[in-house]
Amino acid sequence: MYSFLKFDWLSKAIKFLHLRKQISCTMLHNIDFSKVLFLDIETVPEYYEFDELSERGKELWSKKTRFLQEREDKTPDEIYEKAGIYSEFAKVACISVGMLIQKDGETQIRLKSFAGEDEKTLLKEFNNLLNTHYNHDTYSLCAHNGKEFDFPFLGRRMLIKGLKLPKLLNIAGKKPWEINHLDTMELWKFGDYKHYTSLELLTYIFNIPTPKDDIDGSQVASVFYEEKDIDRIITYCEKDVIATIQLIQRYRGEELIHDDFIIST
Repeated sequence: MYSFLKFDWLSKAIKFLHLRKQISCTMLHNIDFSKVLFLDIETVPEYYEFDELSERGKELWSKKTRFLQEREDKTPDEIYEKAGIYSEFAKVACISVGMLIQKDGETQIRLKSFAGEDEKTLLKEFNNLLNTHYNHDTYSLCAHNGKEFDFPFLGRRMLIKGLKLPKLLNIAGKKPWEINHLDTMELWKFGDYKHYTSLELLTYIFNIPTPKDDIDGSQVASVFYEEKDIDRIITYCEKDVIATIQLIQRYRGEELIHDDFIIST
């Protein structure tokens, strides 16, 4: 029985790897991108300063980041500048989404953002969007490094805030071949799964306007907590969504979508 189960799992894994090869080569030309929701998120530490954590929180942060502390030879409070990438110690400050629509023979990008200090409210609004308009297996999400960051981060924060996961984010425990979401970083790997390439670099080599012409991810927390400029964060987040969509255009060998056809609502 054990041998059979092991063989069954192995056959599915081989099938998945074969599918991944097909996805890299042909899938993008067969996808109905009107059913893909592009997104990007900006996250910040739930508490801006390490000293704001409770004693128990500090202890758990130290345990969570022990490897980083040793690798970078830093103390727990020094490494706290990275808190924004850990869903247990961070929160979502902004979710920007982009949709491709056809109007008057032109492809347009429609943008919408959910942002603010009240994380539960913005997560609930985004949740409602998914449940209302993207609640079917034919729909999927797309982000740069979304499979390793954006999608799981959103799912975890929704659970922490007591929200029921929408269908597209209810992916915990699923096998890789059961998840239809797209990831522009994964598509660029071409089977080299150790390879990491930033969105900034890919926009550079494909001659796409950079989304990093104002701030970058390392500055989001200070803009959020010190400047309290949520509109600046929204603009930055929407630029990442636009860049991700334009990158897909390049992957498909198509022209970039002109600024005149990019609409923020």
